[in-house]
Amino acid sequence: MDIHNLNWHEVAKLVLTARTIDEIEENELVPVGKITYQFSSKGHELAQVLFGLALGQGHDGAGVYYRSRPFMLASGLTPREAFAADMALTGSPSEGRDVGVVYSMQGRDGRATVLPSSGDVGAQYTPAAGWAQAVRYHAAVLGDESWANAIAVSLGGDGSVASNGFWAALTIATTQQLPMVFFVEDNGFGISVPGRFQTPGGDIASNLASFQNLKIITGSGTDPNETPAKIFEAVSHARNGNGPVLLRLRVPRLTGHTYGEDQSVYKSAALIEEEWSRDPVSNLEAFLDGQVDWTRLKAEVETEVRSALSEALELPGPDLDGVHLHLFREPVTVRKPAVMAAADGWRINMGEAIRRTLEFELEKEPKMMVFGEDVGPRGGVHRVTLGLQAKFSEDRVFDTSLSEEGIMGRAQGLALAGLRPVPEIQFRKYADPAYEQMHDTGWVRWRTAGKFSVPVVVRIPFGFSRKTGDPWHSVSDEAVFAHMQGWQIVVPSNAADAVGLLRTALRGADPTIFLEHRALYDSAVSRRPYPGDDYLLPFGQAAVLQDGTQLTVVSWGEMVHRCLEAAEVFSNRVEVIDLRTISPWDKTTVLASVRKTGRLLVAHEDTQTAGFAGEIIATVIHEAFEYLDAPVGRVTTPDVPIPYNIAAMNAVIPGVDVLRNRMEETLLY
Repeated sequence: MDIHNLNWHEVAKLVLTARTIDEIEENELVPVGKITYQFSSKGHELAQVLFGLALGQGHDGAGVYYRSRPFMLASGLTPREAFAADMALTGSPSEGRDVGVVYSMQGRDGRATVLPSSGDVGAQYTPAAGWAQAVRYHAAVLGDESWANAIAVSLGGDGSVASNGFWAALTIATTQQLPMVFFVEDNGFGISVPGRFQTPGGDIASNLASFQNLKIITGSGTDPNETPAKIFEAVSHARNGNGPVLLRLRVPRLTGHTYGEDQSVYKSAALIEEEWSRDPVSNLEAFLDGQVDWTRLKAEVETEVRSALSEALELPGPDLDGVHLHLFREPVTVRKPAVMAAADGWRINMGEAIRRTLEFELEKEPKMMVFGEDVGPRGGVHRVTLGLQAKFSEDRVFDTSLSEEGIMGRAQGLALAGLRPVPEIQFRKYADPAYEQMHDTGWVRWRTAGKFSVPVVVRIPFGFSRKTGDPWHSVSDEAVFAHMQGWQIVVPSNAADAVGLLRTALRGADPTIFLEHRALYDSAVSRRPYPGDDYLLPFGQAAVLQDGTQLTVVSWGEMVHRCLEAAEVFSNRVEVIDLRTISPWDKTTVLASVRKTGRLLVAHEDTQTAGFAGEIIATVIHEAFEYLDAPVGRVTTPDVPIPYNIAAMNAVIPGVDVLRNRMEETLLY
């Protein structure tokens, strides 16, 4: 956007297009039920259109939110697509899979790529920060000059500045001086909550005036004389390598948060009148008086939008038979060479196996990055990444701020920009603040009908330690992750499996949670010879560790080794299966074993209620009930947190004796 040669006719047409779509939806489509969610952008049009037109580098990325349709139109979204999205029809960017105003779009005609947005308020900020970091990485580390001077932007209302995502992204962008613009459209309300409850004094710009490494720009978002200059200043500052910008523009929200909301419940008549006095459409008409034939342009827009509506109404609904598609990329065949011992014959522990695999893959793939809290010089709190930063530089192996929301949101943005992020969450329970971003990441491929993918591999130590336990650092809880659609869940029990499964994850196209049991990092039972730099294991393929004829025992992680020890006294009567991956899990191997033995026992460290054993048992009962000779059973930690006291911890986590007794009971049934 050239501030001195702005195409006001284009601006006016886009502003009127956004306003006309809103009017048609509110007055014609919502009342007859063709649209269920309608988020009007009335009052926000001018600022968003100008902001969209200001982005044109080709690698600019934008994180948007549910009131960003004017920005989308300026970025290349057609009115037909806008209608199709709101009516959940084929022909919209999400093919009817997402809320109509939650957008994603590959860059069009040099405009910004719109990152898959979220229905969660504030979730757009950290992926945008990840994109901003990717801009720098592509240009400075990979030497791709086409990314030079690109920026990331995030759009949000004033209510979103109270969210975790906003503050996490602000910390990332300012500490690393990233090329990012935080565009806050301050309309004074979060649904019905006044801005003074979102941020002290109701003005985030004033509150951040002393925030270091952040340019603050504030002003009107409805005044054609002022707004373009503010936007141009913000975009130019970030594009010229001067660091992040907070651009806060005041705009009115001229209708309710959603269609049909009565604003008079929480807004006075005087305030509503004052807001309409700042209507950007009226302001723009007055500003362009004599330059643009407003009546003619308005009629032209009305005709074009009505034509787009007619075309949209002819579009079919989504493919109901294909609604399950695109959760994952179609599976690829994985080469599985024989396990070969290292030349020196040494067995390595699981921590070293993971570190060695990361090192080789970092060497092989320049787009791969490892990051998290303390993973740099310290090598992580479990020392798994020790030495990697020294070898590969701080650009590729780096520490982050203490924010799991920031870690996972940043990872999503980096992956969307074509990089291969490998974040670490220090302990399983520490992932809790990142649930929002993890769910969004898992859904990206499905929500965008396969147009975007997020190949993130997040490493998470989980479970008890051999030295200690406690409620915060010893959580397993893998069943919660298994409920997150779109994620692959991997749980190796030994060093060789860790190598093969991690390498498959790192070379794959879908997000993977790689769970590393803390007690196995340096345990003798997990040691194996290093299987080689090309060793891969397919997901969804369990390992039968011990053949048996009368009882199938299924487990994963550290519990596998307890099951093997417990089964020793039963000779060849007990078959022990290491599931290795929770999502997908190997139903074929488990069912075949149960049909052979007639009995099933599932053992895991997670608590009993809603643990993953329940999923396995339900499947076996449904598909192999007639083969069962005894009730199926499970051995789990009772529904209590893991104690800090070692003796108490060992009393709740099933030990070898407990497992052996349950095996014997099942065999005797």
